[in-house]
Amino acid sequence: MPESSAVPLLMTENAIYLKAISTGAVFFGACSYIGNAPNFMVRSIASETGTQMPSFFGYILKYSLVFLIPTFVIVSFIFF
Repeated sequence: MPESSAVPLLMTENAIYLKAISTGAVFFGACSYIGNAPNFMVRSIASETGTQMPSFFGYILKYSLVFLIPTFVIVSFIFF
């Protein structure tokens, strides 16, 4: 199936898949400084002013695994 006809089909008949992909992108994009450019920008600005910020893996361990992943699982169960 050509892309020009597959995209409208995805948007109309299989919209639930598009919603699930978008939700995953939002939550997993925010799971690291690199995956979310605003997070990386805020980290850089805060580090320049002397504010203590977690390292890349510290962010994943302290915030992503603790807050983002459980929230993603709950949202997935509620809406999908």
